[in-house]
Amino acid sequence: MGLSCSSSRTEEPADGQGAASQQPNIIWIVGENLNLDLGIYGAENVATPNLDSLGRHGMLYTHVFSTSPVCAPSRSAFMTGMYQTSTDTHNMRSHREDDYRLPDGVRPVTHRLADAGYFTANITNIGERIVGTGKLDLNFVNEGPIYDSEDWSALKSNQPFFAMINTPEIEYDIYDRQTASKERVEWVGEKDHPKIATPENIIVPPYYPDHEITRQELARYHNSVSGIDIRVGWILEQLQKDGLAENTIVIFFGDNGRLDARGIHWCWDTGLRIPMIIYWPETLDAPRQYKAGTIVDEVISLLDITATTLEIAGIPRPLSMQSRVFLGENADPPRTYAFSARDRIDETVNRIRSVREKRYHYMRNYIPGQGFASLNRYKEKCFAVKPLMRELYATGQLTGAAAELMEPLPYEQLYDTWNDPHEINNLADSEDPEHSEALLRLRAALDTWIAETGDQGEWLEPKEIIIPFEEEMDEWFGTPLWYVKKPD
Repeated sequence: MGLSCSSSRTEEPADGQGAASQQPNIIWIVGENLNLDLGIYGAENVATPNLDSLGRHGMLYTHVFSTSPVCAPSRSAFMTGMYQTSTDTHNMRSHREDDYRLPDGVRPVTHRLADAGYFTANITNIGERIVGTGKLDLNFVNEGPIYDSEDWSALKSNQPFFAMINTPEIEYDIYDRQTASKERVEWVGEKDHPKIATPENIIVPPYYPDHEITRQELARYHNSVSGIDIRVGWILEQLQKDGLAENTIVIFFGDNGRLDARGIHWCWDTGLRIPMIIYWPETLDAPRQYKAGTIVDEVISLLDITATTLEIAGIPRPLSMQSRVFLGENADPPRTYAFSARDRIDETVNRIRSVREKRYHYMRNYIPGQGFASLNRYKEKCFAVKPLMRELYATGQLTGAAAELMEPLPYEQLYDTWNDPHEINNLADSEDPEHSEALLRLRAALDTWIAETGDQGEWLEPKEIIIPFEEEMDEWFGTPLWYVKKPD
């Protein structure tokens, strides 16, 4: 596929490598806020030739779900192999200024890799090319350095290595558009993106109004996806140039779902379902489950990327780790369910739990009155479709699924994703025996998971913790006029 090259081994291993030098290099390429919006998944109006090629020559996974629909809790989970709800890292950007430490026995995956001889890096640049943000965004900050370096040039002389690259396009473009954090995105710009999607050719989902604002936002997102692909191409090209391709396993995945108003923050598939591609060079012995050029539709939690990465590196999974191995000699039985959770995000207090099997998706909403229309200043400012929908709803111009989206969420939601991929027909009250059976099955599965994993979302944070977030969000994005004028 173009990743073949001369041997990646240095003639003399670096000091201390020894047997560890026989371990493969591993790269995680993380697409921030990304749904199944690559060409290889059938997405239209995107240009993703590099990722499409990686998927055709590797393994393409179609049913992978993040443990949270927002970055910090999701990253706190897959960087430790533990559900964020089990480690008290479930609230968005929590524990940044206190003495919180991870529970006993829970460690960042990079520390486990380092113990086994891996050099670890969170890459930002390849020469003058910016390929990553260096983002961590973890809800734990007192565990010491997470990575050894951010320098790509250090990889070749420090094998085996584990490198993570967080592509910038999607998230940072939204700040660029709103100029809310302009200084963070001066090196990213819409000018760099292929203009495949336009407001004219975009397909508007039924839960949004078919409006120019909606089309502009969706077109921008799709063009950002095309921008990601360019940087992935730079990374794969440099692996070849540096003689690393033959000994480097490449794993591409999203950290959570799509950056749009009904995606990120919400537990519908658009907020949780992510792409994942694993490419194993032909020169390395692959596990028995790996078959290049195949599509895998088994249900996988993004949490499982942790234990699977350790397995690839030849490191046993700790017995207490909740992450499972899905690829390797010690693979666990396939999952039936993927569990996810949404809790406080910024100033917006909520608690939603989700369980997804291959066909049905069940959600439970614990806080009455909360829903898509709840105040979140970041969402109000950065997604113009949200205030648009408020205006249309108030004047009776919003109909169908878009109008229903403005109502508070019901306690339970059940969707048949095979027949309703947009998840707009709630079957929780259906009398159809097949749907009723699914409801009972997924209810029980969620109750069991909550109990077995010690879900800490039951205990909400004190108000004094939330107030600073309200003030910060107001400072960054402003309080919407509709909220200021809202009667008591």
